[in-house]
Amino acid sequence: MNLLDELRTLGVDVDDGLKRIMGNEKLYTKLLGSFVKMARTNEVRIEDGCTDYTEAIEKAHALKGTAGNLSLTPIYEGYTEILNLLRGGQPAEAKVVLERILPVQQEILRCIESSVQ
Repeated sequence: MNLLDELRTLGVDVDDGLKRIMGNEKLYTKLLGSFVKMARTNEVRIEDGCTDYTEAIEKAHALKGTAGNLSLTPIYEGYTEILNLLRGGQPAEAKVVLERILPVQQEILRCIESSVQ
């Protein structure tokens, strides 16, 4: 199974992502590789007892936007929910969502990393 087919099985809307860049698979694959690097350097942390979530909001916003542009649907939806909760003053609930989405994100990142060098 190729990268794009594997991503489809993980809930990524590959066809929409390709449509956004006029069907250019090579560019899409390159952008996926860039997303991996970005996700690895923008790890979202929601610490118990913290009162300032500015950094978590900024990183979640960046990941949400890039995931949305690439149609990485599970990641996009997860960070959308996290942002809404953090902005609504519900960090404990946001942390639960983060803990739920991180394994999905890691699986998608591993899939991309195994195919993009």
